[in-house]
Amino acid sequence: MLLWFLNNNKGIKIYEMTPERARQSAGKLSEKMEVFYEYPAIKMSKINDLNIKGRNGAIPIRIYQPTTEDNLPVIVYFHGGGFVFNDIESHDKVCRRIARDNNAVVVSVEYRLAPEHKFPKGLHDAYDATCWVAENAKNINADSKKLIVMGDSAGGNLAAVVCSMARDLKGPNISYQVLIYPCTDATLNSPSIDQFAKGFLLEKKMIEWFTQHYISKPEDIYNPLMSPVFAKDFSSLPPAFILTGACDPLKDEAVKYAKLLGDAGNQVTHKDYEGLIHGFIGLPRLSNKILLAYQDIQEHLSKNLVLKNS
Repeated sequence: MLLWFLNNNKGIKIYEMTPERARQSAGKLSEKMEVFYEYPAIKMSKINDLNIKGRNGAIPIRIYQPTTEDNLPVIVYFHGGGFVFNDIESHDKVCRRIARDNNAVVVSVEYRLAPEHKFPKGLHDAYDATCWVAENAKNINADSKKLIVMGDSAGGNLAAVVCSMARDLKGPNISYQVLIYPCTDATLNSPSIDQFAKGFLLEKKMIEWFTQHYISKPEDIYNPLMSPVFAKDFSSLPPAFILTGACDPLKDEAVKYAKLLGDAGNQVTHKDYEGLIHGFIGLPRLSNKILLAYQDIQEHLSKNLVLKNS
């Protein structure tokens, strides 16, 4: 139903709009369709909104605490939206479910968006927020030794790059990374980009539109901090669980990144979900496979954290 609605709604062609108008149109569509693709918000023990200090100014974060327990795992979550859309509110229900399922504190990061703040300002916010969480974990009932980064789409890109930055800058010790249909290659040369170029929610023209708004200069698309598949060193990165949808234009570049991680000796698991489209993590009512994906994340994190502490 969602695909039918989008493919028959002539007003939703964001690549023909300004970012401001596109955000407004996408927000209205999301409100209209939410009853069909999301469940009611899961209750938390405590939710707290803060502004923390980053190198480019204040960074809004939202902290989800599912219980009153101490020393919980902490997940830093970066929302998707092509580096142009979305915020803490758009992924509120996603973060609640992740917090509940994993009995973990979730810190959702509202990084700066393009084109007002082009690459790498949003990435700087993501890394600075991760450092803040590592330094302040105890104050939010979390254990910095169980630090996980997670994100979907553009957020998956940020999570992946934050891991390499943490390694190279001797920053936070990240225990695990969960990359949900991440964008990892801004050159858009993967076969699945053309295979699913139109009719599967995220379209090739939309990806091109997002990319052009995000880059500061054309050569940015080859920068490993934007396109992590071009990194020179894939070694010594956190264990990874990479999820893709079988009908997602970003599928092949995510698979490529998983292979690069594995070939470098990292622990990596990739799972492809048959029949699912880009954006599925925020569409749990559309398919039981989406709730299975949440379960798979929980199982991977639980197993990894048990192994690390045994």
